[in-house]
Parts: sequence; C-alpha cells; structure tokens
Amino acid sequence: MILSILFAGLGQLYNRRYIKGIAFLIIEIAFLITTLQSINFGLWGLRTLGTIPGTDHSIRLLVFGVLSLIAIVILMTLYIFNVIDAHKQARKIREGWKPLNLKDTIRAAYDQTFPYLMTLPGLLLMIFVVIFPLIFSVLLAFTNYNLYNSPPRHLVDWVGFENFQELVTVPIWQDTFISVFAWTIVWTVVATTLQIMLGMFLAVLVNDPRIRFKKLIRTILILPWAVPAFVTILVFAAMFNDEFGSINRDIIIPLIGGDGIPWMSDPFYARIAIIMIQTWLGFPFIFALFTGVLQSISKEWYEAADVDGGSRFQKFRNITFPHIMFATAPLLIMQYAQNFNNFNIIYLFNEGGPPVRGQNAGGTDILISWVYKLTFDTNNYAMAAVISIIMGLVVSGFAFYQFRQTRSFKEEGEV
Repeated sequence: MILSILFAGLGQLYNRRYIKGIAFLIIEIAFLITTLQSINFGLWGLRTLGTIPGTDHSIRLLVFGVLSLIAIVILMTLYIFNVIDAHKQARKIREGWKPLNLKDTIRAAYDQTFPYLMTLPGLLLMIFVVIFPLIFSVLLAFTNYNLYNSPPRHLVDWVGFENFQELVTVPIWQDTFISVFAWTIVWTVVATTLQIMLGMFLAVLVNDPRIRFKKLIRTILILPWAVPAFVTILVFAAMFNDEFGSINRDIIIPLIGGDGIPWMSDPFYARIAIIMIQTWLGFPFIFALFTGVLQSISKEWYEAADVDGGSRFQKFRNITFPHIMFATAPLLIMQYAQNFNNFNIIYLFNEGGPPVRGQNAGGTDILISWVYKLTFDTNNYAMAAVISIIMGLVVSGFAFYQFRQTRSFKEEGEV
C-alpha cells in the first residue's frame, strides 16, 4: 500500500499483479507527461478567469477549468482505487492466496470488470453531456458574465452571491422573479392536473362495459398525440389571434359581440389559452396510459364489489383509482416536472408575451422561457444561470420527494 501511495502501480507489481500494476504505471506516467501542465493551466484559469483583456478569454478559461476539475476527480478516483487494491491484495497474500497464471488472471479480470466496461461509455457520455454543463452553469452564476462583460474584449470576474442578492433585492429583478415563479407554479399545477383529470375521466368512461366501438373511440382520442406538438401549437396560435383568429371571429363575436377576447394581448386570457392548449396536448398520453392500466384490473374485484352492494363511486374510489395511482404515480410526477420546464408551448404560442410594465419578462413567460430570453435576447448569462439553478433545485427536490413516496426508489425486499 505504501508503494502504491508513492507511485501508482508499484504496490501491484510488488504483489506480482503485473498487468494491473503496469496499467496503473502507464496511467500515472501519461498523466505526468501529458496532462499535468494542462490541468495546472486550467486551474489557474478557473481561479483568475484571465488577467489580460483582449488576450485571455474568460469563458474558455472557465471551460478548461471545469474540465481540469473533472480530470482531477477521475484521476484521484483511480489513484485511491490503486491504493485500496494494493492493500486488499497484500492482505489476501498474507492469508495464503497465490497469484493466478496469466490466462486465469485475464479471465477473472474480464468477468469482474465486464459490467463496468459496458457502463463506461454511458458514464463518459453523462460526464460530458450532463455533469460538465451542470458544473459550468453553476459556476457561471457566480460571475458577472453579461452583455457588458463579454470576452475577449472584457474579462469576466467572480462576484460571489451578488447575482442571487440582486434577484431578491433589485426591484425589477425581484418583481419579475416573483411574478414569473408564481405563474410557473400555477401553470404547472393547473395545466398538468387538468390533463390528468381529463385523461382519467375519458379512460374510465371508454372502459365502461356499456360503451360500444371502443377501438374507434380510443383511436380518435389518441389522434391529438399523433400530430407533432409544434404544429398543433402554431395552429392554435392562429386560432386564438385577436384580429383574424377563428375563435374570436366565428365563436366569441357572434355570441357576445364586441371585438372578442384579447387572447394575445391580455396576460390573463393568454394564460387561460395556454392552459387549455396544454390540456389538449397532454390528455391523449394520460388517456393511453390509464387505458392500459384499466385493462389489467381484474373484473373479479368489481364483481365482489357488486355483491357487497358497492356503488359506482365506491368502486372507483376503492378499486380503480388506487390501482391507477399505484401503477402510474412516477409517470404522473414526471408530467409535472415536464410541464414545469415546458418551453415549446410558451414560446411557440406567443413567445411568452404580452409585455408587462415594470418587468423584463412577458405575461406568460415561465422560468425556462425567461432564461431563454435572458440568454439570447439580453445576453445576461450570469442571471440566466442563477435562475437555472433555482429551477433545477425546485424540480429535483419535488421529484425526489415524490419518488421517495412511491415504489420507484424501493428495493424488492422493502416493498
């Protein structure tokens, strides 16, 4: 173990595990020759974000710094594993274990490492697709990266929690954040609950034994799911148009007169329209999901309830509803998380409008669409990163708590 602490692989060579020892030696030597200088440069860039305006690019230095941190974690993990492996191997030799020959060693190593080899590509992909962007965005929230501090002409500086303080103290940020966050919660709860309730109602109704032409009805109800969502949203955006939309022109004005309802220009009516559209878009999936679950419920349960004199409401409350929730709770939770970050419908319907006086977000903007505007319209990357962190904490906290209440995180023996 002491030899492995001094230099990776020496302990394995001392224990006569030559293949493993040579592998660790090659890894450490390659690190010292090829990546040590790059990691030092990356850590310097992460600490300073550059020192010469016009020459040092702060964001590139931040990227190199994050990559250096990831490389250090990977190398430290391998180094610790090298030390632990040498210690365990020495203990086994002391207890009388004898090294295997080369052929048996290769076979045993393959058997033990096969699951890790199969998951390694996915792990590497997750590191660079999920972990790296996550760390980068978190660090970006503690900088002053915006339109007026854009490299390479200007350097980006670390500002600590200044962006978080401005979000809750500066009036325009505070008012906008409270308004958008509250609407995001309302939008998520109302729109998702409505699509779940409508899907459940239709699934239970179509599953009734007295209903005929079930296959035809189910096919018709699933059709909205077959049409691409962006096409449906754009069609509805045209239908809800204040001036030439068919809803005002052919339905509202003939019934109540006047100029119709300002679906696009009034935040209240725009929000109602978006909720209705999302209900239309979301109920077919819930309907198909609940229909499959209803088919799996044994008819004997309902027959026993009929014998006991149970009403239809009692059968639904004590048989149908518990079975549906038991089988679909994780998927329903995912529906809430998905709608919390449902960018498509907000942007495609009216780009988050209409404008609201005293705020830098539109009347129907949710957090994700506000982040998009801050990033691409006003180039306020640091504040966008702050809001992204808040979004991630809300969604992950809610999802983790709810999943813990279901069977999703429970082992087989705990159920």
